[in-house]
Amino acid sequence: MIKSELVQTIAEQNPHLYQRDVENIVNAILDEITSALMRGDRVELRGFGAFSVKNRPARTGRNPRTGQKVEVSEKYVPFFKTGKEMRERLNGGVDHGEDD
Repeated sequence: MIKSELVQTIAEQNPHLYQRDVENIVNAILDEITSALMRGDRVELRGFGAFSVKNRPARTGRNPRTGQKVEVSEKYVPFFKTGKEMRERLNGGVDHGEDD
């Protein structure tokens, strides 16, 4: 599902809202999650999951074509961990022992 499909689905489920208002709400939520991650904060949506940022330290990698060593700089990457309720719903109510 892409963002425009999400907006369309929410607008269809809420006929009292204009589609442009739903789009503004979805954009505001995504922008706020992004801003929180940029500040280094963790965003937890109970029953859904948690967004956080992980640090990948600088390292020496290899070019897969040539085998030549390449310096890879430090970077921060977004990370999402599903919540217990979502895992249970995806697995038909069966939790396979993954820690939360």
